[in-house]
Amino acid sequence: MVNDTNAEKHLAVEASTSHQKRQPVPSKVHDEGENGGGGDVAARRSGALLELNLLDCPVCSHALTVPIFQCENGHIACSSCCMILRNKCPDCNLHIGNYRCRILERIIKAMIVPCPNAIHGCTEKVSHGQELAHEKECVFAPCYCPEPDCNYTGMYKDLYSHYYANYKNVSKRFVSGCSRHADLDLGKKILVLQENNDGPLVVIQCLNGPQGLCLTVNCIAPPTPGVGEFSFRLSYTFGDVTMSFEKDKMNKIQKVSFQPPEKCFTVVPSDFMSHFEVFIWIVRLQEESEEEEEDQD
Repeated sequence: MVNDTNAEKHLAVEASTSHQKRQPVPSKVHDEGENGGGGDVAARRSGALLELNLLDCPVCSHALTVPIFQCENGHIACSSCCMILRNKCPDCNLHIGNYRCRILERIIKAMIVPCPNAIHGCTEKVSHGQELAHEKECVFAPCYCPEPDCNYTGMYKDLYSHYYANYKNVSKRFVSGCSRHADLDLGKKILVLQENNDGPLVVIQCLNGPQGLCLTVNCIAPPTPGVGEFSFRLSYTFGDVTMSFEKDKMNKIQKVSFQPPEKCFTVVPSDFMSHFEVFIWIVRLQEESEEEEEDQD
């Protein structure tokens, strides 16, 4: 009984604090015909649903996906919530988990919704509940300008052009496969490197940590495979001591954060912070793949 109550409280807190209300964007619902089949294409009907939250699980507030269960009183819940609540309806305490809500499942299957990045130019439409999966690979995912006083947001290519047009006097260039000195400003805590004129943006940050200065290297790019793919080697020297930090695949971010990093960083000890030099070597992975294909030919 105590575990059931705790589970209900946990889901209630999660629904009220961790899940943001989705935007009321239009979505299409296609009628499958009286017998559930496709029917005559000309006779098929469609409608618009402006409040997608109506198709969220009332317990966890996540998008409903098949299977959907209902109790004898008609209250519904997703399969995950049924398991967490041990098949006890949170509204009436009746058993839930045996009976499927077939009509709602049919509606969910027929739902086609636009990509959350439609405002940035994406024209893809996906099945209801698959928006997040698509968003993780969407090339139109918004990227934010790394300059502290700039509020520009847009598609990654537009951001690169924006940065070159407005900050080419302050940004530094890098060439794939060539090492260069990274003249870090400990006051600004950030160095932006841009490939060629309006190419990808690579950000080197130096943030204070408990053991010294944390150095991170990230490419501002959407999570789309094949976009902003680089490897790098970062080295810093202090007198006769040289330390290196390298990754076969550079981490990608959409927005710069000035919070201390939790992963993918190296630390410059406090004793070295009075005077040290940093060098970085960046390689575009697509070029490496093309060279390997040419060698095989």
